[in-house]
Amino acid sequence: MPHIPALLCAALLLLSATPLQARQDPGPVRAEVGRFLDLQSRSLPGEVRVQVGEFNGDNGLPPCAQLEAFLPAGTRAWGRVSVGVRCLAPTTWTAYVPSEVRVRGLYLVSAGPISAGQVLGPADVRREAGELTAQVADVLTDPSQAVGHAARISLAGGRPLAASHLRQPPAILQGQPVKVVSRGAGFQVANDGVALNNATDGQGAQVRLANGQVIRGTARNGGIVEVTLP
Repeated sequence: MPHIPALLCAALLLLSATPLQARQDPGPVRAEVGRFLDLQSRSLPGEVRVQVGEFNGDNGLPPCAQLEAFLPAGTRAWGRVSVGVRCLAPTTWTAYVPSEVRVRGLYLVSAGPISAGQVLGPADVRREAGELTAQVADVLTDPSQAVGHAARISLAGGRPLAASHLRQPPAILQGQPVKVVSRGAGFQVANDGVALNNATDGQGAQVRLANGQVIRGTARNGGIVEVTLP
């Protein structure tokens, strides 16, 4: 038998006596991320494809019996996203898995050149199919979101339409008769008034009632101002 140096022999004995350190299996981690993203993307419009990135097998994390995926604050299941995975038991740790949620569907584009200030009609927009996640976050998907709205800027034909390109039409106009709907716990009262300012849907509005009282509420389409009472 060939002679083995004493140092090498000692190293082999030490290696054989040291058990391999347990690592977190990447499979359950990626499965939890996939399950989470599938759930988060169910309500997205169009055809959704979820791709979960790799998780390093040599991660140095102790095995986990209870995994929980989450999205960092301020992010959503849209496009490229880093999904967090935390271990709840028997130990605690947090890791992140790069992933991607791709959505293919219909979005609006300008049918031809549009001038700043132009009010869009049905013939000014058309739908195209493509990767929604490759568009800006506020891309429009339904003609009702654009028709009747005025363009904030000039747009070339074939350009994807975003909410930021359009000016929302006013829900009420200054001097317009409006219906004031006041709601409280278990009751609702309607009054007539006159709008004191222009406001789009969801913006604040001031109204003068028939008795001269001025109240504040929220403008709604159709000449309505909502007032929530305590």
